Amino acid sequence: MENIGTVYLVGAGPGDPDLLTLRAARLIGSARLIVHDGLVDPAILALAQAGAQLISVAKQRSRHTLPQDRINALLVSEALSGRDVVRLKGGDPFVFGRGGEEMEACQAAGVRVEVVPGISAANGAAAAAQIALTHRDSASIVSFVAGQCKGLSEQDWAGLAGKGRTLVIYMGIKTAPQIAEKLMADGLAPDMPLAVIENGTRSEMRVLRGPLAALPELVVREAVVSPALIMIGDVTARSNHEIVRTAQEVSA
Repeated sequence: MENIGTVYLVGAGPGDPDLLTLRAARLIGSARLIVHDGLVDPAILALAQAGAQLISVAKQRSRHTLPQDRINALLVSEALSGRDVVRLKGGDPFVFGRGGEEMEACQAAGVRVEVVPGISAANGAAAAAQIALTHRDSASIVSFVAGQCKGLSEQDWAGLAGKGRTLVIYMGIKTAPQIAEKLMADGLAPDMPLAVIENGTRSEMRVLRGPLAALPELVVREAVVSPALIMIGDVTARSNHEIVRTAQEVSA
């Protein structure tokens, strides 16, 4: 076991390097091998030491640079060869990050795994947009769902959105029309307020608001691109002022 490396599943947070945990920053700065997702901000990758090997396994909706099983195999083979691997994932490794699958593959091969949690995209984006995911007057339940999973129309989202609830949808920009139709078919009011947060916590962040029925039009009109989250619920209308100061401006 002495010759087997460790795989570190590290959460890179929502984008802003200042939101990295101390553990994550230290691992990135000392790593010799970093395997990273495409949504990891370049400013975070720039924290790597000179000479570190960076391998991108960026995924796109229409194309995978590496299928998940090959990513698993890459992590295992590098660790079995004696190298420590920092597997850098946007947000938190265990929130729509497939960290569980990678951990299980490593464990099955006898590779030690350490999980370093990160601020999830939902928490980071909501904070940057000054949207409280829970509020005593508006929401006591928060649900996270993926908006581009197979069988979207068959998934049961009943009860996840509505009065007293906040629904956060990851990876839902491409399927915004189906999402709006699905939620309204389940009984959600067409005028339910929502916010689309693009590039949350980053200098180019945008917070776009509107009613549920207008979600598809909003996405097209504003040319929204990933990374972006859709947040649905009354909490999104509580703080409706324009977010002018970014995290970078505050620290300047």
